[in-house]
Amino acid sequence: MSIAILTTSFVVNAPLAQAAPEPGQLAGVLASRLGSTTAGSYLDEAGRLVVTVTDEAAARTVEATGARARVVTHSAAALQAGTGVLEREAKIPGTSWGVDPATNQVVVSADSTVTGARLEQLKSVVAGLGGTARLEQVAGSFRATIAGGDAILGGGVRCSLGFNVKTPGTSTAYLLTAGHCGNLTSTWSTSGGQVIASRTGTSFPGNDYALFRYTSGIDRPGEVNLYNGTRRGIDRAGDPVVGQTVGRSGSTTGFHRGEVTGLNVTVNYVDGTTVTGMIATTVCVEGGDSGGSLFAGNTALGLTSGGSGNCTSGGRSFYQPVTEALRAYGVVVY
Repeated sequence: MSIAILTTSFVVNAPLAQAAPEPGQLAGVLASRLGSTTAGSYLDEAGRLVVTVTDEAAARTVEATGARARVVTHSAAALQAGTGVLEREAKIPGTSWGVDPATNQVVVSADSTVTGARLEQLKSVVAGLGGTARLEQVAGSFRATIAGGDAILGGGVRCSLGFNVKTPGTSTAYLLTAGHCGNLTSTWSTSGGQVIASRTGTSFPGNDYALFRYTSGIDRPGEVNLYNGTRRGIDRAGDPVVGQTVGRSGSTTGFHRGEVTGLNVTVNYVDGTTVTGMIATTVCVEGGDSGGSLFAGNTALGLTSGGSGNCTSGGRSFYQPVTEALRAYGVVVY
């Protein structure tokens, strides 16, 4: 199994039971208001927003908004210090790490390629972080891969379209996809061979997003393909919450659901490239899904970057937050 960059399709528009984006908006507001007194937030099993805090005053602020406060031991600063140590001492291909607000720890993952001396090094670093971190070993390998998608083709590879976007106040339209896909080609074509877009910008590694301007009159609705004959309309972009149910569309494996397990995650792919600030989920992915859409309801959340496993046995996947890509290029979903 391998962590793969996925692709997505041009369409989205049908009823789908997914968590509403409002908890993510509230989580963002509270994070700004609470500053260093919160160590993150997540959704509980009932779908209620839980905000971790380090003092009672912060807890009262949270409760006043209708969210649930949970007092925790480790501050955001302590957890960030742990990720800093990992960045300096354990940047090993086949690893990832990010804060799990539900357990108030940094979760460090090692794939099946991390063995021998490298595994012992990782164990030693994690042990040195004490209760602020824990190590887990996962099947497969963390890999960014290129294969077919819903499909945009170029440079001998196939990826998936993430979201159709435009410059605010204009009709100038673009498509967003993964940066590791954008690095490999200057144009995208349909499966029928029609050239539809040319590269405006790309960012990978570090980030994983790319923007291509449409050069043809092809229909480009602001929708995502649900691969059941229907589409989901996308009318806004936002940030997810740990515990939120999300959907992912890609040209290789179609539509699948899963749960957000981490935010601001660092992934060290086995080819030596590193991406940071990723969204981690339990959604399965396969090669060619790279660039595809991650969304909840009518809200765009991310672009498929990579993952491990497959859609038969399961796995985990990572996504570039779409809000960062939109800000970088000054475009909006529609």
